[in-house]
Amino acid sequence: MRKTFFIPILLAIAGALQTSAQAAKRPNILFIIADDQSPFDFKAYDPSSPLHAPAIGAMASKGMTLDGAYHMGSMSGAVCSPSRTMVMSGRTLWHLPRRGRKHLKREEGVTKGEDVLNNTIPAVFNRAGYDTMRTCKNGNSYNSANELFTVREDATKRGGTPETGSEWHGDRVINYLNGRERANDDDPFFIYFGFSHPHDVRDGTPELLKKYGAVNHRDKKSLPPANPQAPKLPLNWLPKHPFHHGHPGLRDEVSVSGVWENRDERTIRNEIGRQLACAENIDRQVARVLKKLKDMGELENTYVFYTADHGMAIGRHGLQGKQNLYEHTWRVPFFAMGPGIKAGSRAPGNVYLLDVLATFCDLTGIQIPETCEGISFKPVLMGKKDRVRDVLYGAYCGGTKPGMRSVRKDDWKLIKYDVLDGKVRETQLFNLKDNPHEFLAESHQAKVKALSGAQPKKGQRNLANDPKHAAKLKEMEALLLSEMKRLDDPHRFWDQQAE
Repeated sequence: MRKTFFIPILLAIAGALQTSAQAAKRPNILFIIADDQSPFDFKAYDPSSPLHAPAIGAMASKGMTLDGAYHMGSMSGAVCSPSRTMVMSGRTLWHLPRRGRKHLKREEGVTKGEDVLNNTIPAVFNRAGYDTMRTCKNGNSYNSANELFTVREDATKRGGTPETGSEWHGDRVINYLNGRERANDDDPFFIYFGFSHPHDVRDGTPELLKKYGAVNHRDKKSLPPANPQAPKLPLNWLPKHPFHHGHPGLRDEVSVSGVWENRDERTIRNEIGRQLACAENIDRQVARVLKKLKDMGELENTYVFYTADHGMAIGRHGLQGKQNLYEHTWRVPFFAMGPGIKAGSRAPGNVYLLDVLATFCDLTGIQIPETCEGISFKPVLMGKKDRVRDVLYGAYCGGTKPGMRSVRKDDWKLIKYDVLDGKVRETQLFNLKDNPHEFLAESHQAKVKALSGAQPKKGQRNLANDPKHAAKLKEMEALLLSEMKRLDDPHRFWDQQAE
């Protein structure tokens, strides 16, 4: 009788202890970052996209899609380095730490002696008792911080074979997780899972290139073959940007193998095919890792994030690279799933990539370091808020200064250009609700519409010179200057000098 009486009690105690142990187990973080990827590659952002990406699509259906995720920009010709340094440090663009011999003189002293390095992602999570692992491309990042990961296996892999492409990065993560299993390692983990693709050179696997009607074109003197299976031109494709967009000789604008200075239909469709071939291969590697976590029983206790360091043009607005502030390049894809994140949810967010450090800390119960200038968007992920800020700022300073700037509030967006020693002075004003593709006057040309398939409405154009929107233009100009001052942007435009 006594034995029978005690059995339920013991079972109840054991169950309570198990529940307590589970509750006490800190969540893991899997942070996935692609290299140069527009959000519009994915059906979650563009339902007409032909990209087959079921693993990342499942993240959207099982978690949250952020419609307003942005990188803050670049103070130099390079875009990857400042973006990835912001991710690692949680610092705003003009407050970045020195990153070694290649740091910019303008950055000296901006951290005011603060110990940014020892408050970066790997340092913070190492101190908190997490196992940290990283695989990503070499270079174009905050290398001093990268070296702090306990396990680091970086290499730039942009080939079309398992050994030379994205599968290599997938293998590194799988091998790491296998090692944890063999060692019965139950410490929480932080994995930085980065790729070298779909950044050019976009050498996809032969199978996936064929699927998307693309070839690895090498002959600068000819165009790639026409292929009806190649993806369609983007709706905001242009044969040429209407004015100069940055400094001369930008590698990603005029020297990309397979594209060079060409912006014709065949070239761009082939290059998008190559982009999607590389993107689908990334999705396959994500699928492998997510399956491994599920098999280990770790997926339910893991926050998984997918993003990119910045977007990409590939023919949109007559541009090829990432040196611009249109939505296809300033915005990044951002998907998140994990404990407490509602399946199939969506929110603007209005986040920067530099916010991820604060958010990771908030989700795992780690104190956010004082050096971090980002804002945790955990309340957005948990459905408590729909955004963490109202105003968004973007910069690109390649070439002569100041370069270009952007500011967005609600549906309105301003882009301002002063490049090539002040010889280009242009202003663009868009209502993104009415004109989400940022159509320009050139988008209305019959020959352009015939190729792009776009049918822009009369009001879908740059509104900066429209007298009906003069008050909004003045408002956005003032807002831009305010953000430039607030964020310690050292530059001013020609018409801001008197301010």
